[in-house]
Amino acid sequence: MADTQHDAGGAGADFDLTQFYQIFFEEAGENLDQMEQMLLSLDLSAANDEELNGIFRCAHSIKGGSATFGFADVAELTHKMESLLDRLRRHEITPIPEMVDVLLESADASRSLLARHQAGGSGEVISTLDLVRRISELAAGLVPAAAPAPVVVVPVAPPAMAPARVVTPAPAPAPASVDGARALHIRIGPLERVELADSIKELFRDIPGLGSISDLPCADAGCRLFSVSTTSTDDDLLDLFAFHVSKEQVQISAAAGAGVPEVVAEVFVELNDAAVVYPPAHEAYGFFSGAPGEPLAADMADTAVLAGQAPSAKPAARAASPAQMESTSIRVAVNKVDQLINLVGELVITQAMLAQTSRGLEASVNQQLLAGLADLDRNTRDLQESVMSIRMIPMSTVFSRFPRMLRDLAGKLDKKVEFQTQGEATELDKGLVEKITDPLTHLVRNSVDHGIETPQERLAAGKSEHGTLTLAASHQGSSIVIEVRDDGRGMNREKILSKARERGLDVSDQMADADVWQLIFAPGFSTADVVTDVSGRGVGMDVVKRNIAALNGSVEIDSVQGVGMRVAVRLPLTLAIMDGMSVGVGDEVYILPLSSVVESFQVKPDDVNTVAQGSQLVKVRDEYMPVIALERIFEVPRAEGSAPNAIMVVVESDGNRVALLVDELLGQHQVVVKNLESNYRKVPNVSGATILGDGTVALILDTGSLVRRVRH
Repeated sequence: MADTQHDAGGAGADFDLTQFYQIFFEEAGENLDQMEQMLLSLDLSAANDEELNGIFRCAHSIKGGSATFGFADVAELTHKMESLLDRLRRHEITPIPEMVDVLLESADASRSLLARHQAGGSGEVISTLDLVRRISELAAGLVPAAAPAPVVVVPVAPPAMAPARVVTPAPAPAPASVDGARALHIRIGPLERVELADSIKELFRDIPGLGSISDLPCADAGCRLFSVSTTSTDDDLLDLFAFHVSKEQVQISAAAGAGVPEVVAEVFVELNDAAVVYPPAHEAYGFFSGAPGEPLAADMADTAVLAGQAPSAKPAARAASPAQMESTSIRVAVNKVDQLINLVGELVITQAMLAQTSRGLEASVNQQLLAGLADLDRNTRDLQESVMSIRMIPMSTVFSRFPRMLRDLAGKLDKKVEFQTQGEATELDKGLVEKITDPLTHLVRNSVDHGIETPQERLAAGKSEHGTLTLAASHQGSSIVIEVRDDGRGMNREKILSKARERGLDVSDQMADADVWQLIFAPGFSTADVVTDVSGRGVGMDVVKRNIAALNGSVEIDSVQGVGMRVAVRLPLTLAIMDGMSVGVGDEVYILPLSSVVESFQVKPDDVNTVAQGSQLVKVRDEYMPVIALERIFEVPRAEGSAPNAIMVVVESDGNRVALLVDELLGQHQVVVKNLESNYRKVPNVSGATILGDGTVALILDTGSLVRRVRH
């Protein structure tokens, strides 16, 4: 056995683990996020066993991976977290808020340590000594709590982790039996490899005073049975064995009576008013039957043969159980997805070129070619939609970042806030998700700081002392609407107007509420009376609007004083492909985002009025709106003697409308957006470009910039 271990170690000496680093970092990040969410949703007054087990499993997974890759600082910290969580899930101590706090801080520290390792060791070194001390004190029960007297606990290491070599004291002869020693039968299993139980025997050999141990015959394949004489308690033995096997795999019974321990009694847990039965440990593996890693019957039979035992009928019965599910997802680098989307975009352009060329072919002669092109058109659209869906990720990815921030912020401001989410399954392009997180963070902080009142203020106003903050996402046409709602004090119209006048803004008491609310987006605008580290410096809301406008989005605000406030952010579903309307001006073609187009109509020269400084207005159903001639904006050359057609296209942005004067409407279609700035340079009033079916380049107009051009 020793030779085998030596050979295996030698063979793996040159094995490079760094190739698995990125996978480990991603999985560790997911485990930390999951742990944080479960800690935040943990009900301390009635902690659910499965929740505590879930948190423990996250910490254990991180510890196991960290130890494997040699990240000792992360392994040590998560090892201490395991100790505390193990005592919690065994109900030896009562969960209190201080435990949640230190576990959340430890998760943050682990994330920072992992980020430093991922960066190759660069960055500030983080000390975890204080966290380790606090966790140890809480695990020892030093914080007053209604819990049983603390006992000495060794952290658990479930079997999902590869067995690690444990440094133990120098070997010593097994001591003779002493007065008060108990005679026990200890059954270990089922095990993937029965040889793992030999480590239990080594504990009795290496730890003076633990007792004596000897083998007994065991009929069950994959199990070992021992006769033990010891003065240690069952809990102490379980803690020691946990280094090598899961506690669920250990059964301890008095030696008197049958040679095989009795079946462990079934445990009943009340869950949603229904009794859930947890079967005996030897009939299930881990926390539930059919868990990943459960030994199959064939594996257990092989193990039994190796141990010189005949396989029993019980493992054979398991052979009928369904096979383990394979992974339903794969990890792919974002740049590969972007490259795929770009190639599909080129394919769409090529297909459009072929379709345009085929229009001049005679159908009777080229029937087969035209039928193939029609199939190509259909398949290309399906491929385009499928590839675009790869970049779509659920809004839950964004929403999951806020519970922790809200908890910290509410504690800092001495407020009580309940967080709710709606529409978490709504999907948005990954590029937009990354860019919308910061604006949403500003909006959430603003709601907690300015909107939601303190518990005393809410009770005085006849409200619940807990404020409610809601994040909601929904699809509306070709856009996604993300709402931030709170039931706080709302906005004070008079206070906003007063602050606006102090800043010299042009305001009046006759302004509509919607216009007054938009004033908070002015640079440097703030209604906070005191500057704190949360808000009050007038930085944030102007950045929110600017960032959202850069994504071709808009922001709407509704507020009722004393009732609450709603901020709605409207965004396109994706920035890579958009629905557009193509318009002609002279020999040029421009694309207008279809989401911005309101209507189009033919006008007569008499319908257009010229006002001061050459500006023009057009009357549309008793409403005058500014006119923008694209011919002038982009200095489009026009052939001698050609007269422009007077067609108006009304576009809307930020609640304001303008009429664009064009020559003709060419049609509506999906266009593949190309970044003009990265390929050429930034062009005023242009958000991007696309390639038309005939191979020419058409500019995609920035309607928001055009509207702001007229307003200013």
